[in-house]
Amino acid sequence: MTDWPLLSITTFLPLLGAAFILTIRGEEAAVARNARNVALLTSLATFLVSLLVWANFNPASADFQLVDQARWLPGFDINYKMGVDGISVLFVLLSTFLTPICILSAWEAVQKRVKEYMIAFLVLETMMVGMFSSLDLVLFYMFFEGVLIPMFVIIGVWGGPRRVYAAFKFFLYTLLGSVLMLLAILAMYHDAHTTDIQVLMTHSFPRAMQTWLWLAFFASFAVKVPMWPVHTWLPDAHVEAPTAGSVILAGVLLKMGGYGFLRFSLPMFPLASHDLAGVVFTLSIIAVIYTSLVALVQQDMKKLIAYSSVAHMGLVTIGVFTFNMHGIEGSIFQMLSHGVVSAALFLCVGVVYDRLHTREIARYGGLAKNMPAYALVFMFFTMASVGLPGTSGFVGEFLVLMGAFEANTWVALFAATGLILGAAYMLYLYRRVVFGKLTKDDVKAMLDLNRREVLMFVPLIVMVVWLGVYPTTFLQPLHASVTKLINDYQLALSAAKTVSVAVR
Repeated sequence: MTDWPLLSITTFLPLLGAAFILTIRGEEAAVARNARNVALLTSLATFLVSLLVWANFNPASADFQLVDQARWLPGFDINYKMGVDGISVLFVLLSTFLTPICILSAWEAVQKRVKEYMIAFLVLETMMVGMFSSLDLVLFYMFFEGVLIPMFVIIGVWGGPRRVYAAFKFFLYTLLGSVLMLLAILAMYHDAHTTDIQVLMTHSFPRAMQTWLWLAFFASFAVKVPMWPVHTWLPDAHVEAPTAGSVILAGVLLKMGGYGFLRFSLPMFPLASHDLAGVVFTLSIIAVIYTSLVALVQQDMKKLIAYSSVAHMGLVTIGVFTFNMHGIEGSIFQMLSHGVVSAALFLCVGVVYDRLHTREIARYGGLAKNMPAYALVFMFFTMASVGLPGTSGFVGEFLVLMGAFEANTWVALFAATGLILGAAYMLYLYRRVVFGKLTKDDVKAMLDLNRREVLMFVPLIVMVVWLGVYPTTFLQPLHASVTKLINDYQLALSAAKTVSVAVR
């Protein structure tokens, strides 16, 4: 099946489902029911096709595989080109894995404009998969920016009371950074005369130019991660977004920044990455410590988990810029783990919000008595979030700290404080919501998990255990690509040192 355009099918199949939903007509209840069914079936079919991508992927090769290309703007050497390596294939799978869970989570929560909601989610899936699969810089930029539109609509239309403010803040923050990236893309095209990502990875940009290009891309990726101090859009977006919007935002969209550093900053601007790694370490350490302390004092469940995401992604950016195998593989693994665990935590918040319509922590308490299944599930993902051995969170954090220790012991020391603070705010949240006396009548009336909610959590539980108990399944495909990335980086540094000595 390697001759099949599997990546193009995976990318554009959701658009086909969205187009079909557009044609649905009839009574409002029937339209909503059919739209839900089509969206779920389409997302499941897309996930199955992405499994074929995984099955046909050779983990021993560092090359881009399953390449699908066609002439687009041949006069400018800009083409439609898709492909995956060991890094991007895992993010494609993460995107297609979480989308059907998001659609299932909105089955009852979204009752108005269901047709448009499902279309927005399917369009969002196309943009996410396309971005992780693009091998042309212009194509990547189109998908990278295209993600903004459906997410802006999801927050702005189906969000909470301050949804318009949160949607515009999310849009403007991201757009500002992306404009600088667009200028950098134009400069790269002017210097290399191509937008082919594979060619650009081997092109040697002048050292001074690398610095400016790195800063321009950093402006865009830092907002997406998000890094301190450009993280302030995230808590507002999470609080106002519907549950499924928060799930896909934390699960996939935050990974776009980390992926961008790995795909562009390190291989294309290695000298600038080396020179500016200290800046990334400093900002990441501030994010890990500061946002963890902020999470400790939050009274809104979603806002607390949103700040925890900033802290966890701080570990990711530390791992990326350690420039060693443990750190980079750990950062990628941490992104996969966080994608699953944070998605599950936001779903846990959504379960109680659908019943009581509040996220205020003080309104709950004693849920272990009348919702034991929910308490068990919430405990499992809380433990995964704090890095309990045997869960996915432990593997990623352990590898990142190993890589950080190899690079700089002080960075490792400060990064490790995030693990302690993470346990503090997550266990404090769990104690206030689940334990204590069950005194409030409306909380007593809350029902435990139903079959649909169990169906949402089961695949997430399986994935957290799989990642935690047998991480080799996901680390093995990474190894060849990460090894090549590190070797190319070291060769670029060696060449720069040789030139510097010759000049002297």
